[in-house]
Amino acid sequence: MCMAMRMSEVPLKLFNSLTRSLETFEPVHAGEARVYSCGPTVYNYPHIGNMRAYVFADILGRTLSWKGYALKHVINITDVGHLTDDADDGEDKLEKMAAEKAQDIWQIAKHYTEAYWDDIKALNIREPAHWSVATDYIEEMLDFAKSIADKHCYECETGLYFDTTTIDDYGRLARAVTEDGEGRIDTVEGKRNAADFAIWRKTPAGEKRQMEWDSPWGKGAPGWHLECSVMGEKLLGFPFDIHTGGIDHREIHHPNEIAQNQAFCGCGGLSEATNSGARFWMHNNFLVERSGKMSKSSGEFLRLQLLLDKGYHPLAYRMMCLQAHYRSELEFSWDGLNAALTRLKRVVMAVERLADAVASDPSHQKFAPMLEKFDAALADDLNTPIALTALEEALAVKKVDANVKRAVIEKMDAVLGLNLFGLSRTDLRIRPTAAQMSEAEIADAMERRKAARAEKDFGTSDAIRDDLAAKGVELMDGDPLGWDWKLA
Repeated sequence: MCMAMRMSEVPLKLFNSLTRSLETFEPVHAGEARVYSCGPTVYNYPHIGNMRAYVFADILGRTLSWKGYALKHVINITDVGHLTDDADDGEDKLEKMAAEKAQDIWQIAKHYTEAYWDDIKALNIREPAHWSVATDYIEEMLDFAKSIADKHCYECETGLYFDTTTIDDYGRLARAVTEDGEGRIDTVEGKRNAADFAIWRKTPAGEKRQMEWDSPWGKGAPGWHLECSVMGEKLLGFPFDIHTGGIDHREIHHPNEIAQNQAFCGCGGLSEATNSGARFWMHNNFLVERSGKMSKSSGEFLRLQLLLDKGYHPLAYRMMCLQAHYRSELEFSWDGLNAALTRLKRVVMAVERLADAVASDPSHQKFAPMLEKFDAALADDLNTPIALTALEEALAVKKVDANVKRAVIEKMDAVLGLNLFGLSRTDLRIRPTAAQMSEAEIADAMERRKAARAEKDFGTSDAIRDDLAAKGVELMDGDPLGWDWKLA
């Protein structure tokens, strides 16, 4: 039996946040996988914790492709409607940033959208089938709101609100009844219930927003939760297969989105997962950083560009994410990033030996245990830490045709997305953008130092070392991987 057939027999099991259990993935539409991922609010640069969500969604999509499904993935761009408080209070994030910078709000949205796309590319995240931009769907949002307004909404001074008592099982995703999910929800004047949320927010009297539209409830802008329901339904159809997002969305944003979906479909409670609008709801856990620089309110926060400025290849961060299960909290530290970089270097060194090979049939018997382990790990709720070890075990196989080994590694890397055959060891040197020396200058100094050491002229050797250190070049004489230097 060929390996592809054997692997297809391993059922894909995913953790459904709605049921808090592992469930076998069975697509709504045979042979297809339709996935919606909550995208960024483009009022600022994404921090690296935000980007963990898209590495996770990318691994999910690649795994679905590995399992043979035709993937249709949608990621939204929120350029209107998201308030400074997720619990329906405060100012619109885009309007607030535009006022602070005294800039055109559309240009701000464009700038930060492109910055986000740069990070997506740097992390080797595959493009979705659709980038759905919220302001492109205003008419559809108005139609959606009109369709549910009579039975499920009420109007007050600040806008149109959804009455959460009009649907069954509100808050089940957050476990608001048995946990403390509702504790974050503040009362807004005029709301009937604390958990009620805005479908449409009116522009306050005497004010003018840069982004506002006419509606039956007055000039204003859509609520943040509305856009995802609308774009998910328009682009994927209810019910679709999987909705993803960060674990913070599980408490307010996604329960509100589900409530809108139930109202729109006229369906019942959430004992039937498809009544939520999606068969699975999946959430990645937080990336934490003990100094507090994971919050954009801190001013200088950890974004991917900072890692690049310090000289780290972005795929070292992807490796760091893959080393932890997506549902586990992951702590960021520079030591941890260095360890992930070293692991990536080791893998790249092994892959470089296959540079001249031409991929051929990957079903060689020697690789069967590694491929089975790899597939079983992915099928076990995207267990990337185990999948990584299977890759490394495959690289360690001796006395086998290089063409076959290359085919196996390419097949695994198609899921892990580390671009292993596009990297070299020199790509992974730590080279800060503020470095004072070019690589050619460093190479010349290293040659002179090696010559001095060969002649036991340690005075000259030490002087070259000290000069390099003063210019930010750290020598790594004892590095077991053979790196001669890094830019500090």
